[in-house]
Amino acid sequence: MALLNIGGNSDDAFYRYKMPKMVTKIEGRGNGIKTNVVNMVDIAKALARPAAYTTKYFGCELGAQSKFDEKTGTSLVNGAHETAKLAGLLENFIKKYVQCYGCGNPETEILITKTQMLQLKCAACGFVSDVDMRDKLTTFILKNPPEPKKGSKEKKAMRRAEKERLKEGEAADEEQKKIKKEAKKKGTTTSSKDGTTKASSSKKKASGSDEDRTSPTHSQVDEKEEDDEDEDNDVQWQTDTSAEAARQRIQEQLSAVTADMVMLSTDEPEKKKALNKASENAENGNLVARKMLTDEVKENIKKGISTDEPEKKKALNKASENAENGNLVARKTLTDEVKENIKKGISAKQLQSLLESLSGSSQEKMNAMYEGLFDGIEKGFAKEVIKKKSYLTAAVAQDEGSQLLLLHAIEEFCGKSKTSAMKEIALVLKALYDADVLEEESIVQWYEGGLKGGKKDSQIWKNARPFIDWLQSAESESEED
Repeated sequence: MALLNIGGNSDDAFYRYKMPKMVTKIEGRGNGIKTNVVNMVDIAKALARPAAYTTKYFGCELGAQSKFDEKTGTSLVNGAHETAKLAGLLENFIKKYVQCYGCGNPETEILITKTQMLQLKCAACGFVSDVDMRDKLTTFILKNPPEPKKGSKEKKAMRRAEKERLKEGEAADEEQKKIKKEAKKKGTTTSSKDGTTKASSSKKKASGSDEDRTSPTHSQVDEKEEDDEDEDNDVQWQTDTSAEAARQRIQEQLSAVTADMVMLSTDEPEKKKALNKASENAENGNLVARKMLTDEVKENIKKGISTDEPEKKKALNKASENAENGNLVARKTLTDEVKENIKKGISAKQLQSLLESLSGSSQEKMNAMYEGLFDGIEKGFAKEVIKKKSYLTAAVAQDEGSQLLLLHAIEEFCGKSKTSAMKEIALVLKALYDADVLEEESIVQWYEGGLKGGKKDSQIWKNARPFIDWLQSAESESEED
């Protein structure tokens, strides 16, 4: 089979990278006529790209339906197309998705970034090329990413074997040192029993012979190192095992909240009180709300109020307002707890376990967490969301409805006269969508529910509209492809 140069000079017979010459076949007749690229599998293997990519590219460029069967390896494009035309399209595919934009070498690998962008990494020069995302084939590649190289698992296994071999070698060296030390100790005990050896050695030191002036051998150097190790072994090290010292060591190595959890094993009531403080504050807030509501209702019943009179209605509304204020107190304590623990450097998992131990509904906890994370920020909410996405990822990992809880928390946070947060709502949603914190279905469900709900005139829906339109248009384009 004839071979062609990949992206290089066609006249260079010694060019390194080659591929088979394209062979096509027209099949069918009438409306069912199709062009079969017979050796598409061999061409794709030479280009180090899936055969489905090249077949799909032909369909996108020709405006025709295309299909690649993985089982049979058949590549079909609707319509009758000349071989030269398809070969020209293949050259364009090589320039866009195979050749390095820096050195022109076809030895590249397709990479997908976290922001869903395509890049080509060259194995020859190391240059990373950015692929034009306006091409229709890019959406197909994002949905069907290339398989990772098969050699990665074997390389990992080799690395593990190498580490184990090094550990075994270190253990063998330690055993050899111990054997030498024991042999040396036995030798010193026997020489001390015989006084002649000490006398002869002292005479040798007194006489300045030429043998003494020569450089020490390797064995003498090893013995000297062993002497130094023996001196270190003679030193006795002691560890302070008191409760104070243990607490100090734990707090140095762990964060403040984790240290408190570890020190609970000492059964100190003060530590238990410190951890239970947050739950008590939340419970007290709810108790205050319930008590205020009960007292107001009792007073109104004693007065014999009637709901028909406007003044009496105000009295009833006052009771509900007081109860709502009590809930605000409980929410405030939750928010304060989140802020304090974040300042201490608490991790995302530890924050979730702390919120689970507190009383309150799931929505109240989510609202408190979001407000505690982003309260006090004036601009750049999208950047802060990316920085603290670990907390948000852990929050939505609880169950399927957690994403809607987070969206309602964002809505409430923006509604509290946060004009800058309201303006950046589309950027925040885009950042959470790109970080795989929020899914498309949850965002659309929240948006449609907000338009149908009582707050449909809120500014948040107008500001979020551009992102929702982009999300739905991207989905419709993918369905058409």
